[in-house]
Amino acid sequence: MTGSPVTGLGNSRLGPAERAAALDRMGREEFDVVVVGGGIVGAGAALDAATRGLSVAVVEARDFASGTSSRSSKLIHGGLRYLEQYNFDLVREALTERGLLLQQIAPHLVRPVPFLLPTTKRVWERGYFGAGVALYDLLSVQMGSTRGVPHHKHLTRRGALKLAPSLRKDAFVGAIQLWDAQMDDARYVMMVLRTAAEYGAQIASRTQCIGFLREGERVTGLRVRDLESGATSEVRAKQVVNATGVWTDDIQELVGGRGQIHVRASKGIHLVVPKDRIHSATGILLRTEKSVLFVIPWGRHWIIGTTDTGWTLDKAHPAASKADIDYVLDHVNSVLTTPLTHDDVEGVYAGLRPLLSGENDETSKLSREHIVAHPVPGLVLIAGGKFTTYRVMAKDAIDAVAHGLDGKVAESCTDRIPLVGGDGFQAMWNARHRLAAKSGLHVARIEHLLGRHGTLVDDLLGLIKDKPDLGKPLAGADDYLRAEIVYAASHEGARHLNDVLARRTRISIETWDRGIGVAKEAADLLAPVLGWSKKQTDREVEYYRKRIEAERDSQSKVGDQEADATRRGAPDIVPTATP
Repeated sequence: MTGSPVTGLGNSRLGPAERAAALDRMGREEFDVVVVGGGIVGAGAALDAATRGLSVAVVEARDFASGTSSRSSKLIHGGLRYLEQYNFDLVREALTERGLLLQQIAPHLVRPVPFLLPTTKRVWERGYFGAGVALYDLLSVQMGSTRGVPHHKHLTRRGALKLAPSLRKDAFVGAIQLWDAQMDDARYVMMVLRTAAEYGAQIASRTQCIGFLREGERVTGLRVRDLESGATSEVRAKQVVNATGVWTDDIQELVGGRGQIHVRASKGIHLVVPKDRIHSATGILLRTEKSVLFVIPWGRHWIIGTTDTGWTLDKAHPAASKADIDYVLDHVNSVLTTPLTHDDVEGVYAGLRPLLSGENDETSKLSREHIVAHPVPGLVLIAGGKFTTYRVMAKDAIDAVAHGLDGKVAESCTDRIPLVGGDGFQAMWNARHRLAAKSGLHVARIEHLLGRHGTLVDDLLGLIKDKPDLGKPLAGADDYLRAEIVYAASHEGARHLNDVLARRTRISIETWDRGIGVAKEAADLLAPVLGWSKKQTDREVEYYRKRIEAERDSQSKVGDQEADATRRGAPDIVPTATP
């Protein structure tokens, strides 16, 4: 193999210097595999390849996880509704992965979450749902895997109301409590990428694939543009992986045609409301005419979603319309004693599912399974799937890469590789009171940091020790410490203010002003790390303000066309190289 195979664990840091070094190496070396796409599948493919001893490069046109992988329901789950479609293999696979992620791969990022499934018919529905949930539990322990979550149990209406007093008594007759798991999706992707970097992967965001290198029919690399400087270069590779989700067809066109696999985008929107608007100690799962609706605990908030409608407009910035928001509110209000209104909504976000296109016109019935293809020599395509099964998708993609490489490639081992911050997490969690005493931070702050960074918390505590002012919370977003903003740029690959407020933190959906009030403070913290001038710093704040204004305005429009046109009105990110 060529490039620089791993000889031992390296540096997981993804700061400005590491990005520059990665771009330099991309221009000089030939890699075993170059991955296009920095979402969860691309990140997983990079980690799978790097841990097999391959030399790896990753390019992402925007920020890591800026597409679908930061706009999901933030659940690691088997997909209970797929049992109704008799897709037992998909559910079993996802539940097996859920157990691995909870207990071995990412115990610091993935945690169990309970849900109530209300029933409205005393006999047949309880029996029907109960059988489905029992099968769900059974599939999760097959093949020697471990569950990582409690078993389901049946509850009377009185028992359910003790857990969720906000449910209307006349809306259900009983309930089933079941467990799944949740995570912060964008943070999870970034940690997978950092783990890949630790095993030698060269990674650069804001680096767009603008074409392919060819030798006859074979793809031999990429032409890329650094969107910060505008410079173009070539990246040579023995194999290229297209892991671009809803952009799969766009990348295929750069090779010369759409190929055999087509991906359709399905829009799902979510609302964020304060915790006190729904009095419940558990999440809630509701059946809708097309799918399911989740009410998901999220710190001091609830995430409520989702929808499932076709989307053919702007892929980069899918817009949530007033009709979408009304749909979610109407469905959740059907079971709440105190209905939610638009005034209760703190945040809204919309994402696109990359579904394998079939003959059915309804996106809710298109496949969530994935497919791997070799459309032309030297190019592997991975499409479809769901966040929970990213590791399996990545393994399958790199298996295809291995097939196209000369020489023997090791088998995948990512089922035994903890993500950075995960190794030793439980011991550090057990020592959180001692960490709090030593650092001078409240134990609640230490728990918050451990739940986001795991054992990498030492990095942040080091920043605070050097600059005690970084141990203070952000004014207007006091769930987060100032150190987390600095760390997002110095270690986590953030290049712009929007990256930090929308993905490294969730300030853009967790505050009533959607982060506008904290934007100046955050930008001032980022400026020294990213080398911004005062002009650039001001432009970052202005861009963020205009983005939020466009999003808010789009959410007042009735339909998709109007909402999309309004959302497109915000200017694009300002490159940091702009004078």
